[in-house]
Amino acid sequence: MEQGFGSDPSESTIDKTRVLDVKPLRCFSPVFPSANEMSSITTPQPSPFVCITPTGPFPDGVTPIFPFMAPNEPGRMGESSQQAPNRVPNQGTFGFGQPISPIPVNSFGNATANGNSVHVNNVEDSSAGRKKGGPKKPRKVQQGNVVEVNVEPLLNQLLMSFKLVDLDHAKKADGDKEEVRRILLVFDLFRRRMTQIDEPRYGAGSGRRPDLKASKMMMTKGIRTNQTKRIGNVPGIEIGDIFFFRMELCLVGLHAPTMSGIDYMSVKLTKDEEPLAVSIVSSGGYDDDGGDGDLLIYTGQGGVQRKDGQMFDQKLEKGNLALEKSMHRANEVRVIRGVKDVASPTGKIYIFDGLYKIQGSWEEKAKSGCNVFKYKLLRVPGQPEAFKVWKSIQQWRNGVVSRVGVILPDLTSGAESQPVCLVNDVDDEKGPAYFTYIPSLKYSKPFLTPRTSLGCQCLGGCQPDDSNCPCIQRNEGFLPYSSLGVLMSYKTLIYECGSACSCPPNCRNRMSQGGPKVRMEVFKTKNRGWGLRSWDPIRGGGFICEYAGEVSDVGNDRDDNYIFDATRIYEPLQAVHDYNDESRKVPFPLVINAKNGGNIARFMNHSCSPNVYWQLVVRESNNEVYYHIAFFAIRHIPPMQELTFDYGMDKADHRRKKCLCGSLKCRGFFY
Repeated sequence: MEQGFGSDPSESTIDKTRVLDVKPLRCFSPVFPSANEMSSITTPQPSPFVCITPTGPFPDGVTPIFPFMAPNEPGRMGESSQQAPNRVPNQGTFGFGQPISPIPVNSFGNATANGNSVHVNNVEDSSAGRKKGGPKKPRKVQQGNVVEVNVEPLLNQLLMSFKLVDLDHAKKADGDKEEVRRILLVFDLFRRRMTQIDEPRYGAGSGRRPDLKASKMMMTKGIRTNQTKRIGNVPGIEIGDIFFFRMELCLVGLHAPTMSGIDYMSVKLTKDEEPLAVSIVSSGGYDDDGGDGDLLIYTGQGGVQRKDGQMFDQKLEKGNLALEKSMHRANEVRVIRGVKDVASPTGKIYIFDGLYKIQGSWEEKAKSGCNVFKYKLLRVPGQPEAFKVWKSIQQWRNGVVSRVGVILPDLTSGAESQPVCLVNDVDDEKGPAYFTYIPSLKYSKPFLTPRTSLGCQCLGGCQPDDSNCPCIQRNEGFLPYSSLGVLMSYKTLIYECGSACSCPPNCRNRMSQGGPKVRMEVFKTKNRGWGLRSWDPIRGGGFICEYAGEVSDVGNDRDDNYIFDATRIYEPLQAVHDYNDESRKVPFPLVINAKNGGNIARFMNHSCSPNVYWQLVVRESNNEVYYHIAFFAIRHIPPMQELTFDYGMDKADHRRKKCLCGSLKCRGFFY
């Protein structure tokens, strides 16, 4: 109201006949203080208005908001000035060297030409695992209070590191093995990092899909390969390769449609164009019969029964017609089989099972009452086994068939939660030289630190949204592992909970302390001695095992075959430009001797193109520090594929050994 502002009603009589001018509150302009920080007489205000910049400085009682923290800010949310010196540097850079700037939530719309804004479907992330006993309701988050983080600088830096900024038309049309692996690795690193950023802000199971967002941003920037549709195998993709997301199939050209199970192309074989099938995905959406591994009965697309009872039969068009034409033309069709992901009940694993030919087709009535088309596909002989390997492993687990060549059913003698069998189906050797199996690292004396490290009080385990947890603070404000045990980003150091922490043994931040999470076997190779592989598929970033043994003094036992030396020079995971020797070294003189005592890691062979990457893990207790070496998968690893890592190089040691890894990037030797 205009009248009565600042007046005393007891000193005057209100004239109720007057018409008062009433304005809504939103029409009033904000009142700012005068230059001397006091309200002016003409614009009275009970207290001065204080304007605070996002980066501070902050007055007493005001807590900074995390997304706006500057990378080099001395303080952080939940930290006092006394805590700041104990921080890990580069806060706010999200682990890739450049700060991520925030943008409003409502700025995410349709993808633009430069990929600045992306629309994310609000559906469940298939990569998020759930506990048994029913689905868990996502934690409600006040969306209006959460400021979206602009992750495009993170993607740009990854693309630059892996030399994918400007793909030429030739590589986009036809890729190779190196191109396919780099694109898949960037996608997975980017997706994992976004998952780590989103979880403390929105909660696990919030319905956000980092896989969709990551793939859409990459495709908007033109980061994909094998866009030329073709019949037969796809360059750079091997039979038996696995994928945990449908979008990975699209990025590398194995199967272009994001939803449809049939991919086809138009070919002008006569005067008219005909559709021919190039690939199919059989993932349980229809009543397909997987057969014995060489046979697949595939159901065509379409044909539904609506909720109102109406039924629609499948039609001989589009993908169904393409399969029919392919049967008559006898062309090969790529088959991708989808199986249930045991670690994630809502997710699937897609296996490229090779080339098939369609031997017959017919029409029948499905369980829903609709008429559907059925296609009988037979696998082309002479190809490497893929899906049949999965079926064999399942039979081993169920005891239906015995594993051939087993020497010991469990060489760990129960030291690990998962048995590790010793297998030799190559020659008559009965096993490796005698050693004592120890599941973890043995220290004669720990490293000392001048500061006292406080253990966490997370009785139920460390939670990603608990900014007061000291273990999360040491990891730059994030839990390093996902709920599935996947490493979210590669760092110089990862801080795990130590003996002084109150969290239970199954805490997410104790991932490397519980031993292998997958079923392993030590097997005899054809030309490289004993090796290590897994019965289970391993996700990119998945934990494999730690390197167990005895901590040794640097310089001793340099000629031993079972030495892990963290002071060697190792190729970085990223193809970082202009790196020097210092950026490739780990500044911790940790040397482990596993000759007389160790675990399965001692059997991991060298490769110049490895699929496993080691990471330094720190566990602190009071003023004592224990360093450990943990191994993680660089990319998705199919079952029964040998696990290898790069042994590194030692400039002071000229005793080279001939390398037999057989990779395209083989250096010819290792130390």
